Amino acid sequence: MLKTIKILVCDDHAIIRIGLKSLIAGAPDMQLVGEATNGEEAVVMARKLKPDVIIMDLLMPRKDGVAAIKEIRKKNHEARILVFTSFSDDKNVFPSLKAGASGYLLKDCSPEELVQAIKDVCQGKSSLHTVIVQKVLQELHQPADLPTTDEPLSEREVDVLKYVARGMPNQEIARTLGIKEGTVRIHVGNILNKLKLTNRTQAALYALRKGLAQLEAGN
Repeated sequence: MLKTIKILVCDDHAIIRIGLKSLIAGAPDMQLVGEATNGEEAVVMARKLKPDVIIMDLLMPRKDGVAAIKEIRKKNHEARILVFTSFSDDKNVFPSLKAGASGYLLKDCSPEELVQAIKDVCQGKSSLHTVIVQKVLQELHQPADLPTTDEPLSEREVDVLKYVARGMPNQEIARTLGIKEGTVRIHVGNILNKLKLTNRTQAALYALRKGLAQLEAGN
């Protein structure tokens, strides 16, 4: 039996919320549990409803999307947030990912792409629009300071990090490495703590910068 994905939609435009509501209603394994019309509502409803996936616009009244993401993630480190916006500029993309967004999709995507992105984010994968992938690739070629740690990653943690960078969920990593899913979860937590990162997307970007994984545009 398929798990029903509980979704909270956060967007100040009624037409977008109506469209998302219709899309979610047409998916047998998805359920809309709430709609927020501004950033403050998004934070309150995320805490109250505990959705599996939060679809977050960036330009909203009372509290913008990045600020809402930070606050939601501060109170719930496991929150899975998919940015859904019209903006693809650097000042929105990278702050969103740094704040803890698991995915970043543009509103010109197809309904099929959005549905798949919701499922990917729910499974703990990263989901980036192809335009955002290009930006990430460009950013990877720029010199930047990487997080430092007093305690290096173990060999097994490096193995897990490589698979995280490929977008594999814990269950698949466990099966590939021949270990328990709970063990993978512990390794991922250790990786994030050691590298001072907040989520798997940031860990994946770290792995890409370190040359532990490769990202091809269009994937």
